[in-house]
Amino acid sequence: MSLESRLDALSRGWRAPLLAALIAMIAGLPGLFAVPPLDRDESRFAQATAQMIESGDYVVIRFQDQPRFKKPVGIHWMQAASVTLLSAVEDRQIWAWRIPSLLGAMMAAAACAWGAGAFFRQRTALIAGAILGASFLLSTEAFIAKTDAMLCGLTTLSLAALARLYAAANGGAKAGLWTRLFFWLSLSLGVLVKGPVSLLVVVLALVALCAWDRKWAWLRGLGWTWGTAIFVLVVAPWAWAITVATDGAFWGTAIGGDLAPKLAGGHESHGAPPGYHTLLSFLLTFPSALLLPAGLALGWKRRNEPGVRFALCWLIPTWLMFEILPTKLAHYTLPAHGALAWLMAASIEGPLGRVSRWIGAALGVLGGVVFAAATIYLLSEYGDAADVTAAAITAGLFLFAGAIGAYLLVNRAAGTAIVTALVLGVLAHSAFFTLFAPRLEPLWSSKRVADVLREHRIDPRDGVTPGPVEVAGYAEPSLVFALGARTGLGDAPNAAQAVIEGRPAVVEAAQDADFRAALARIGLTPRPVGVVDGFNYSTGDPVRLTVYRGEPEPNQ
Repeated sequence: MSLESRLDALSRGWRAPLLAALIAMIAGLPGLFAVPPLDRDESRFAQATAQMIESGDYVVIRFQDQPRFKKPVGIHWMQAASVTLLSAVEDRQIWAWRIPSLLGAMMAAAACAWGAGAFFRQRTALIAGAILGASFLLSTEAFIAKTDAMLCGLTTLSLAALARLYAAANGGAKAGLWTRLFFWLSLSLGVLVKGPVSLLVVVLALVALCAWDRKWAWLRGLGWTWGTAIFVLVVAPWAWAITVATDGAFWGTAIGGDLAPKLAGGHESHGAPPGYHTLLSFLLTFPSALLLPAGLALGWKRRNEPGVRFALCWLIPTWLMFEILPTKLAHYTLPAHGALAWLMAASIEGPLGRVSRWIGAALGVLGGVVFAAATIYLLSEYGDAADVTAAAITAGLFLFAGAIGAYLLVNRAAGTAIVTALVLGVLAHSAFFTLFAPRLEPLWSSKRVADVLREHRIDPRDGVTPGPVEVAGYAEPSLVFALGARTGLGDAPNAAQAVIEGRPAVVEAAQDADFRAALARIGLTPRPVGVVDGFNYSTGDPVRLTVYRGEPEPNQ
């Protein structure tokens, strides 16, 4: 049986979306369990959710004693449900907070395949879903407990439902009530997860599509009356509750303190010139980057076909919006990657041109080399001799994913090339985040500090040692997530006072002399139980954290 025949058999009916979701799950699941809590956004989201569960306040979002008025509440509710059902908040098992992100990635891959199936062959739809689900960007976001994978899933589902309605208006299969319901529910939940982003992507696609076609009549079938009612019922209750609970402060901070600065300049040092997302695209879509040139070429050549036109109207306005936006992060364009996956998958329905094959092969090889080089660099900086085997396996898989896919593509076996690259790419991604990255101990300082406290039985959460832990000179959210909301983030005098009170303290090297001096002035000497040498990747600085018992000794 040929590859095409096998793919046809695997993609019949609902098999294509289900298999695409399975591929996304396989790609994201290993990192979900293996990677410690990440700084800074993931740990902030996770800790805010933990405090919701602990306090019973599911309206106001807080990190320690500070309000966190940046994003709506949707992802926190999803995480809270996951933690409550699957774990216990006091256990701080980060995988439970990550489940909604994994489900979001699976939803994105399934929706990508479902939407593509309205216009293209079913095997093309399956490949499109697999391309998105196995991409380096989405499979990484799939195990990070924040908004972006879920946002991608909900936005892709909105666009997929809209695509099926558009296909029906252009002679395709009839789209029923469930399709309209998926559109309105996913759009509403997208707003509850990340504010206006999903709404903007949908509106931009609609405006571009209707301007291109000069036809608006098909939009009447969206179910505006009951759809708007669903939108209001989903979004309005929390919007009203947070307005009342904060006297409107949430909106002032979220819009004036978070959204507006991103529109005005490079917010929080995340500025970059236009072209940033385009230059990164071959890495973020890896291992499928070998089809990027062919997909873009197909977009031009077949632009008058409904499916291709829809993909272009989904992709181009959103991509341009994020390229123009002064603040840039790699994941910003993720809601548009489903359209890119459609174009790349559709490109192998026919023979690929020589230029597309060679440029695609070069991008595939380059992507593999970049990821392999990054692995070797991380080994040299943060690994040791015991990590060489894991690094060699990881780097080798990245190189094979790029090189073998490129070889097959150049030799006119595009279908085999993309399937092989996807399999090797998923293996490489899994190796990086399970075999290799967790072994780089200097990067996981917070986890190691928590381990030292637990090993010496001075973790206040065990109910024996008084708390909370006081930390001087190191304020990363991952440590707060590990130790709890009451963790003190102060300076040397605060740490000294904690030790005097019998509480543990964690002191960074820059604060250590002042800490010891504060205790010496009252005739006490601190008792260290462990030292953690690491690297703070959020600041780019090395750290040396000394853990002290809350039982100082008198000076001799």
